[in-house]
Amino acid sequence: MDAYPQRVINPWVVTFSVMLATFMEVLDTTVVNVSIPHIAGNLASTNEEGTWVVTSYLVSNAIVLPISGWLANYLGRKRLLLLCVAGFTLTSLCCGMATTLTQLIIFRVLQGLTGGGLQPLAQAILLETFPKERHGHAMAAFGIGILLAPILGPTLGGWITDNYSWRWIFYLNLPVGVLSLFLMNRFVFDPPYVKRGNGRVDLWGIGFLALGIGSLQVLLDTGQRKDWFSSNYIRIFTALCIFGLVALVVRELTTDHPVVDLRVLKNRSFSSGVFLISMLGFVLYASLVLLPLYLQTLMGYPAYNSGLALSPRGIGALLFTPLAGHLTTKTDPRRLLIVGMILGSITMFQLSGLNLYAGFWDIFWAQILQGVALAFLFIPLMALAMARIEPEKMGNATSIFNLMRNIGGSVGIAIMTTFLARRSQLHQNHLVENVTPGSLQTLRLLQGLRANFHLHGADSVTASRKALAALYGMVQQHASMLAFVEAFWLMGVVFLLMIPFLPLLQYARKKPAPKPTQKLHKVDAKAIHGTPLPDEEEQEAVPEDHHLVLH
Repeated sequence: MDAYPQRVINPWVVTFSVMLATFMEVLDTTVVNVSIPHIAGNLASTNEEGTWVVTSYLVSNAIVLPISGWLANYLGRKRLLLLCVAGFTLTSLCCGMATTLTQLIIFRVLQGLTGGGLQPLAQAILLETFPKERHGHAMAAFGIGILLAPILGPTLGGWITDNYSWRWIFYLNLPVGVLSLFLMNRFVFDPPYVKRGNGRVDLWGIGFLALGIGSLQVLLDTGQRKDWFSSNYIRIFTALCIFGLVALVVRELTTDHPVVDLRVLKNRSFSSGVFLISMLGFVLYASLVLLPLYLQTLMGYPAYNSGLALSPRGIGALLFTPLAGHLTTKTDPRRLLIVGMILGSITMFQLSGLNLYAGFWDIFWAQILQGVALAFLFIPLMALAMARIEPEKMGNATSIFNLMRNIGGSVGIAIMTTFLARRSQLHQNHLVENVTPGSLQTLRLLQGLRANFHLHGADSVTASRKALAALYGMVQQHASMLAFVEAFWLMGVVFLLMIPFLPLLQYARKKPAPKPTQKLHKVDAKAIHGTPLPDEEEQEAVPEDHHLVLH
């Protein structure tokens, strides 16, 4: 059913209008990451303090995401969209003009609050603008923005920071925001079932949501840096997170006017889709963090080049997302999901075969294939999950769906970075056991390193110290390499573990169109029998091409 029956608007114009701002918002979740050292140095702060520029945005963004559907019903969808884009644009200007780290963090909180609703609102609008048989095309347009933005973010952020200033990361949002405001005001309208001001404000629900989701995001983002539960800081936020989330679930299931309607999870296809999108977020965002780390720490790539190495993934996604959207409307989307999961696992197993001598092309083709896999995963999954959701509940459903994708990504980053650190320590301990003074191979390697440093002008004592330091560096490097190999292998297994859950997704097969019947016309009963029939329904209907023979 069309969302706007009273207006005839090209759906692709609406798509461009809403996806322009959405792409800008998703881009800002990753574009700042590579610029943290520059921001911290420019604002006289440490790198750890600078990470709050990212954490503050993610926390506020996560709080707004699940309530954007309720806000759209309360304020009006178009009004909320315009407020979000205007607020995001204005706070981007303020971020670029910040003179202290405190100011920047405050403006990033506001930026996350204003931009958090753009993803679910855009998805709901696209699903309502396109008829159900073209939902694959709608999700292809949405998927291009959602998949490309986090991939391009580190590359774009590194290039802008190296060539201009970190402030231009935020200033670039201004023309995009102004154009998006104009287009949305002109082409986006509220569907008839969105009525402003309906229902009471669930203040308790909003409070529990902010406490639970906000604490969870802080916990995931800072856990590894604080050594997890050995820190009182992490234990406090864990307790707040558990209390907030449990209270939120109880509150939302018992109130008549929930701010997040969790009852939508009774839909089996939707709840299965939410679980699978969380797992896909886990793998997507974790691999977006681990691969640049591998390139920078082990291969010696600068930040910009490591971000550039991710670009083939974007190329694969860009080329195959339209095809995935088209096929989603033509065949059972679950078949496409199987293809995507198998391709995704293959790419991760390929990356698990990397070593310290890997070249650019070893990474290039694996990234291309992973982009193809993501296109065949996100598009059909979004279409299947939303297929049985009523239009009036679409805003709430898309809010939960996008929230769980982001939370899955945060969990993936937290788990895989912790896994990497712990496995590196374990492998280092095992390798050190074989590097002993009694080992002939160790002695030969040290002698070769000393001789090399002698040739470069070092005295005997300095050459010996440098040789030991170089040997220890080699042990650390190989230990890290083994940890990366295991991390990529584990993510490949995660792809395969998702396949058994696919039958839970319900696919509504298209009913065949009824065969055209011959046009019937009523026979004048009086002309045949001399008297009319008492009721019109009792009149005999015969095919138009049938010749009556009167006797």
